[in-house]
Formats: sequence, C-alpha cells, structure tokens
Amino acid sequence: MEKTAAQQNAALPAGLELSGYRIVKKIASGGFSIVYLALDAEGNEVALKEYLPAALARRAPGRLVPQIPTAQRELYRVGMKFFFDEGRALAAIVHPNVVRVLNFFRAHDTVYMVMRFERGRTLHEHISRRRQKGAKPLVSERAIRATFTQLLDALREVHACRLLHLDLKPANIYLREDGTPLLLDFGAARQTLHADLSRLHPMYTPGYAAPELHARRDLGPWTDIYSIGASIFTCMLGVPPQSALERQKDDRMGDYFGALAGIYSAELIELVRSSLRLDPLQRPQSVYALQKLIRLPQPAAGETPAAGSNPPSLLARLIRAIH
Repeated sequence: MEKTAAQQNAALPAGLELSGYRIVKKIASGGFSIVYLALDAEGNEVALKEYLPAALARRAPGRLVPQIPTAQRELYRVGMKFFFDEGRALAAIVHPNVVRVLNFFRAHDTVYMVMRFERGRTLHEHISRRRQKGAKPLVSERAIRATFTQLLDALREVHACRLLHLDLKPANIYLREDGTPLLLDFGAARQTLHADLSRLHPMYTPGYAAPELHARRDLGPWTDIYSIGASIFTCMLGVPPQSALERQKDDRMGDYFGALAGIYSAELIELVRSSLRLDPLQRPQSVYALQKLIRLPQPAAGETPAAGSNPPSLLARLIRAIH
C-alpha cells in the first residue's frame, strides 16, 4: 500500500501511567503509530511509541483499548508482532546515529516502544525552512556529505543486524540540536533480510520508494540505498524525485541532474544518480560501497562551477514539473 490512513484515533490522555511511564503529551502521529513525550520513574524524558494502525483499529476519546473489527484482527496481530520484534531488534543496536530503544512492553491490547527522547528537528523541516528563506544552495554539499556520512554508518549497522529500514526519507531523519543526524521511525522495517514477504505490507512514500518496493520483491540493502539517493536529491532541490512508477513510464530525472551540475560537484551528483537507478543491480549493492563515494574529498576551490550558475527559473520549472 502506497499510503496509510491518516491517524484519527484519540491519543492517550496526559498523566496516564503505563508500566512505569507517565504520558506528558502527544508529540507526533502517523497512520501506523502515535508518539508521546513521557517521563520514566526517575523523571527522565522518553519518547513512547504506540502501535496503532489507523486502517485496522479505532479508539474513541476516553478509551484506552482500541477496537479492532473481526475481519482485521489477524492482520492487526501480525503487525503487532512485527512491531514488537522490531523493537527487540532495535534495542540491540547501540549506535550514536540510530534512535535508541530503551524498552518495549505490552498494554491495552497493543505494544509500546520506549525510545530516548531527542531535541531537534527533522531534515524535512530543515529543508523546508531553508527553502522558505531562499537559501542557495538549498543544503550545502559540505552539510550533505557530513550528514549522510554519519547516516550511512548508522544504516550499515542496521543492515548488519539483518534489518531493512524501507522508509528512509527526510521526515524520518532527525537532526539533533548539535546538527548530528539520527535515523528515526523504523515502522516499515517489519522484516529481516530473509523474511517471508508473503505477509509483508510495506508502508512507503512515493519518490523515496525503490521500484522493487512497489513490486514487493527482491528487497535488500540496495532498496534503502535508493531512498538515501532520493533523500540527498531532496536536500538539493527541496522536493523528492519522480516516483519510481512514473519514471518507468517517462523518466525525466536526467533534466534535474543537468540543472544541478552548476551547484553541486559532479561526484556527488553521480552518487545520487547511481543510487537512483531503477535497476537494483545498477545501484551500489551495499552501504559500504556508497560510503566510499560520499567520503570523497570535496573539489578544490575553483573546480566546481559557482553556485547558482544555472538560471533559477530553470530549476523552478523543473521542481514544478516533478509534481
């Protein structure tokens, strides 16, 4: 399914205690879950993520236990098991650029994941703010390389644990107050690299999803690499690439890469181009392979054309054409 239902369920009330955690307020929600700011027994702030797929369950205001229609119960239970297994797997990952899972527990006929609470904003929010300010380049090459070098190191650790993220995008990349990035929201990572795909129902976002994710087959590290390329592309233009399904009919990405040639180095543009190949076999096959490219030294002064050498109107027209 390409999109999930908007979260219309009532959030749990402030002050409610669950397994030693007291809810302060809701801080985020999506079609798959609701995230709360909470306090642990020592008064430390944590993020509490509640499994609550809006397409499968309903919870009215004042209620704690969601109502699941009989026809949806099996799928709800399967999803809850994946969510629980995901929490257990992520709890074993200790990396400075991966959201830290501290605990997970069952309550009210659902599952909760307790994560370290971080202050900052998403990369999506950062890009939006810079776009509103008219920043040029939108995100500097130095910032892109620094951010994604750290993210790729984190993703390499995730893949080493036999997990795929499957929903990498700027909205799921968090920038702490010191600027260091953090991989968030592994809600789509409901499988290991060798899991049976027959019961997998991935959530993904057009523009960031590789074609094999649409087809639900042949998933691997190269699938996340496509999303990394799409995320870097968004840092460059402020909008995601064409969706893979559109590109299979009329691929216009070459025009966008051409328009970026005067703003970013040829090496970085080629990294994005290779990551966004429609054929999975033509992409870098591992995060390690991509790391070697992202860490290339930046061109010396004078080797890269001046920022903004392409007419702004051309970029504007191309950005509008994507959508």
